[in-house]
Amino acid sequence: MVLIAATVCTKSGKALVSRQFVEMTKARIEGLLAAFPKLMTGGRQHTFIETESVRYVYQPLDKLYMLLITTKASNILEDLETLRLFSRVVPEYCTQLTEAEVLNQAFNLLFAFDEIVALGYRESVNLAQVRSFVEMDSHEEKIYQAVRQTQEREAANRMRERAKELQRERLEAAKRGQPPRSSGFGSGFGSSSLPQTTPAEPTTEKIPTTPVRETRTTTRSAMKLGSRGTDTESFVSRLRSEGDVAAAPVKIEKTVVTTNNKDVHLRFEERLNLVAGRDGDIQSFELSGLLTLRISNEQFGKIQVHVDNKDTRPLQLQTHPNVDKEHFRTSGVVRLKAAQRAFPVNSDVGVLKWRLANTGDTPQPLSVNCWPSEGANGTCDVNIEYELEQEHLVLADVNINIPLPAGNTTLVVHQWEGSYTQKGKMLVWNIPLINKQQKSGTLEFTVTPAIRNDFFPLSVTWTSETPLAMLTATKVTTAEEGNNVDFSQEISFHPDKYEIV
Repeated sequence: MVLIAATVCTKSGKALVSRQFVEMTKARIEGLLAAFPKLMTGGRQHTFIETESVRYVYQPLDKLYMLLITTKASNILEDLETLRLFSRVVPEYCTQLTEAEVLNQAFNLLFAFDEIVALGYRESVNLAQVRSFVEMDSHEEKIYQAVRQTQEREAANRMRERAKELQRERLEAAKRGQPPRSSGFGSGFGSSSLPQTTPAEPTTEKIPTTPVRETRTTTRSAMKLGSRGTDTESFVSRLRSEGDVAAAPVKIEKTVVTTNNKDVHLRFEERLNLVAGRDGDIQSFELSGLLTLRISNEQFGKIQVHVDNKDTRPLQLQTHPNVDKEHFRTSGVVRLKAAQRAFPVNSDVGVLKWRLANTGDTPQPLSVNCWPSEGANGTCDVNIEYELEQEHLVLADVNINIPLPAGNTTLVVHQWEGSYTQKGKMLVWNIPLINKQQKSGTLEFTVTPAIRNDFFPLSVTWTSETPLAMLTATKVTTAEEGNNVDFSQEISFHPDKYEIV
């Protein structure tokens, strides 16, 4: 290995943050760090010190040191270049170069160190890429938030339907001259004189399913309930007090979040940055992807991944430095250069990266066109339409965020697909699913007063389990015998920035 450890330490050799890139005992690394200040005697002005076994490459950071411990056979010029990147990363996360601040930002520093060095070798990254990788969004968190919002909407809908039914029962009882069966929202509705299934059946029948305009009412009511600080647990407790069963949404959440990864797990992740003009022209387009390999059983350490590239666009493919590049170029197989080595166990290893930039004829995944038309008395009629341009994609939970004018305005929505909500001065148009069968839709609304420029820039977000680049893993085999290995995989494609300006 070239790089043994990266450490932020004090001048006395006390390690504040240390990341080892090779297997070694705690006593061994502590011994190497303890020897470092003893070698700094005599007012040396060099940037490295060599011993019989290792080389220390260091740079002062006020009262601290950024220290790299490498083998003596490593390239000193590459070591110094790596040291400079490490020295720039530390101030990026630590506002003050003090012991307390370094300890406070320890986890961020360790994550950043892992992006710079993998398996003992320097990654081809710069400071901006390290910052971007460390701040990567969590796809699982977005799924959890989406499920939770669905639960809140369903619970709010049930509550409102139950309130309507109670009101109808009270009115009917008053017409017949009979006392109402219950005096409030929770008193007597779930008593032993009535079975729990009796009130639940009409509630199920009255939940709106297909009418589009009911979707608007449901979504806006859910936002009002949420604004008062009411969460899913309070919804569930109130429904249970009325005899309704509300455990089903919780089971849905557990089903979605739970994953079933096998001993060999592949993760394809793609992130898109796109800025398009109002006329549909693409001003900037950059797709970046990463194939990550995670092995949970050491018997599958020596494997190779067969990747099929059916994309006709000029994808820029880059393999990990330890991967056999020539073999991947000729046969599309990801394997280690050294046959005797194995992939690390219980660690996410990025083995393949790809990038696609705008080539002039690259269609955007989802085209969004906004047509504002100014009328009399300051009224502005807005028509927005979307269309799926690449039909192999399936986009879920699509949100088109439309800015609204500042000040006191009146918003009237005339036609829409899916649902919409107004969050302050932002109109959020939500489409649950866009695919080949449901590839287009429109939204029409009127705002008074407004002008054309008030509704730009639009931004779009989504989650997807289909990749934009047509890269797929066909199989995983052992490196020696070529036997097939059972594997699992997950695909994530989402935009970091998707704007229409």
